Amino acid sequence: MFINPHKVLLTAATCVLFSFSSAFAQAPAPNAAGDVDIQRGVEYANHDGTSLKGDLYQPKAPGKYPAIIAVHGGGWQGGSPVAYRYWGPYLAKQGIVVFAISYRLTRPGQKTYPQAVQDVRAAIQFVRGRGEAIKVDGERIGLQGGSAGGHLVSLTALAGEEAPFANAYPNDPFASVSARVKAVVSFYGVYDLQQQWNHDVLHRPLDNISEKFLGATPMDNRKLYFEASPMSYVLKSKNTTSFYLINGTEDDVVDRSQSDNFLLALKQAGFFARRIVVQGIGHYFESDPIEEAFSKSGEAAGPVVRFLKERL
Repeated sequence: MFINPHKVLLTAATCVLFSFSSAFAQAPAPNAAGDVDIQRGVEYANHDGTSLKGDLYQPKAPGKYPAIIAVHGGGWQGGSPVAYRYWGPYLAKQGIVVFAISYRLTRPGQKTYPQAVQDVRAAIQFVRGRGEAIKVDGERIGLQGGSAGGHLVSLTALAGEEAPFANAYPNDPFASVSARVKAVVSFYGVYDLQQQWNHDVLHRPLDNISEKFLGATPMDNRKLYFEASPMSYVLKSKNTTSFYLINGTEDDVVDRSQSDNFLLALKQAGFFARRIVVQGIGHYFESDPIEEAFSKSGEAAGPVVRFLKERL
């Protein structure tokens, strides 16, 4: 095997430089995975006594990279950052830092709106606030989410700087930092909470996820359903954020018409918006192994990377 002596010298010099810088700033030792550094359980905020943490995936090479905050699905009541155990390393190898986060989940009798949105917002501020310390270019930040996570990233991108989402936690370490993002990737997201409530009345009457999340029915508070729906904020004045939508043809959890209607609204308002419709698949495929043969998540991976590199 040929060893490049110049590369060896450069590596040695880098190690010396790192040893000096380590004396000034100690960071948690990351776990290595190929060309990716992984730090698990990184706290980004503490809201009302709840420690909010995420898994950080970074390219090993030094640099200043674009970043994605990844938000898992689970009907606003389940799931965890482990949903991005494949996307995290995959995107990091493509030169994109990924911060896969937890957020407050709905519990019996306890809604989490607007708190879940406020948590996602705080994660953006954390990543931008830490900046170069975690290899992030603060001007190139986006969001990715699936299902309920698709709802949260879309709503945060479109309305995160407005009430009731903004300024809820002024004591956050990066509370004064902007939570704006340049791009959103959403897998089978919920964009209209009223439409999802109607769907669940028929298809899952004992587990109406929208009603649990909001803590009321539409008949109790229609304004709340409007306020919590990303569709309500698709305006020309907000069209600087780019969107990439992905859904399957056989989704029985979130109607594909949610993506149809949201894409139409985005285009009408002048957003840069693209979409993939994956044939013969239902819900949940975002969390499948990307590099596995015939993976539907893998089918979307290449186009998603191209979108992010173009729009971040």
